[in-house]
Amino acid sequence: MPSRPEPRKALHAYLSDEAHDAWHDRAAEHGVSVSALLESIAQYIAKDPASDDFGKGSDIIRTARSIDTDRRRRNRRK
Repeated sequence: MPSRPEPRKALHAYLSDEAHDAWHDRAAEHGVSVSALLESIAQYIAKDPASDDFGKGSDIIRTARSIDTDRRRRNRRK
C-alpha cells in the first residue's frame, strides 16, 4: 500500500520580478526548489524562536516592514 503524502498547504505571494528571479536563481544555484528552500527556512526559524535572525531588530524584518508599508501606500493610491 502506498504511503500517504504528508499534508501540505500552499504559500502564495506576489513578488516583484526581481525578487521572483532572485528566489528561483538562488534555489537553482543550489539544485533545490524554492519550495524546499522555504520549507528549510521555516524549520530553521521554528527550531530556535529566540534567534534574532528573524527577530524584531533584524535587517530581514526591517526590510519586510518597509516593503509592506510601500505596498499599502501603493494600494491606497489606486
